Amino acid sequence: TPQKMTVQDAPGAFPTVDVPDHAHYTIGVVILIVGITGTLGNFLVIYAFCRTRSLQTPANIFIINLAISDFLMSITQSPVFFTNSLHKHWIFGEKG
Repeated sequence: TPQKMTVQDAPGAFPTVDVPDHAHYTIGVVILIVGITGTLGNFLVIYAFCRTRSLQTPANIFIINLAISDFLMSITQSPVFFTNSLHKHWIFGEKG
């Protein structure tokens, strides 16, 4: 039977760099600000599109599609990356 290969079986496959703690916290704060701004901004675009009949044109469908995608990415990815930055490593295990 074939054996499953893990990261530990290939030393040097993912080299690590010693990064100062303040860099992790700075990146975490930037990710938090971008996540909050992206969430609120895209929510407002979606809200304006749904409430204003004159904005509901075929050309604006592309913009609303982009806003929905960006909103979902802001909601799902910013908290994960912010939390990992505060802990200074990936905290969700090998399956996560």
